[in-house]
Amino acid sequence: MPALVATRPVWMEKPNLALRVSKFVILVTIVIVMLFPFVYILSISFAGPQDINGVSVPLIPQHPTLAAYASILAGGVVLRSLEVSIGVTVVGTTVSIAMTTTLAYGLSRTQTVIGSKFVLLLVLGSLLFSPGIIPTYLLVTSLGMQNNYASLIVPVMINAFNLVVVRQFFMNIPADLVDAAVMDGCNPLQVFRHIMLPLSKAVLAVIALFYGVALWSDYFNALLYLNNAAMWPIQLVLQLYVLEGQTLATTPIGGHLPPGVSIQMAVIVIATVPIVVVYPFLQKYFTQGVLSGAIKG
Repeated sequence: MPALVATRPVWMEKPNLALRVSKFVILVTIVIVMLFPFVYILSISFAGPQDINGVSVPLIPQHPTLAAYASILAGGVVLRSLEVSIGVTVVGTTVSIAMTTTLAYGLSRTQTVIGSKFVLLLVLGSLLFSPGIIPTYLLVTSLGMQNNYASLIVPVMINAFNLVVVRQFFMNIPADLVDAAVMDGCNPLQVFRHIMLPLSKAVLAVIALFYGVALWSDYFNALLYLNNAAMWPIQLVLQLYVLEGQTLATTPIGGHLPPGVSIQMAVIVIATVPIVVVYPFLQKYFTQGVLSGAIKG
């Protein structure tokens, strides 16, 4: 009787040299295609008047200059909008994390919190049914938040998906740990502060990233609720002055204004860099945080 030979699935076999080279070439090509627009935008933002001839801009400018950045950061609408975006993102993320974690903790205590299951159904219902733009606008204006930074924070204070993820994470924490803390004399607030929050750093870092990116990238709420141009965030400035081509007031550098296209690309870079800088610090928590809050057991 011939000996049985163990076989492995094709995808578990060690790839040969040709396959590895092909994967490397494909991945490098994808990376180049994805990075090229960003590199080109960055290059144009540093281009001088001599590099912009109205037809094309070289990938590597021959006369690089920081005039575009110096012009828009010397004062005016861009610098002010950048300050607004940073403030709204920091305050909004802090408030959203506080509200999400406290509500998620209450909804995770289904045995002790009366009405938690009903509130959870309302939260899940908000994932399926959206009130729409007009009812939301009427509600925000009736609450007196027109031309107020609260209109950028309060309507998006709690995201139902983020709430469900955090709640599931809290429910995965062993009940014995909570019971031991209660036996030691901890009240629910102390359990939340000293047990739940320290154990949920990974998921909270990911949720904070979700909230921060959403607040930083949002321009539509500002377009609806902020009529004062001095209150506009950087994304609304980017939308109006770069995508729609409206004239952007800037400060002359050395008696001359930098090229308009360089100023537009510099605004894009300034609007993108903060999130790009923050993301690497939270990347190590990303997979762990999402999976730990999304898998039951």
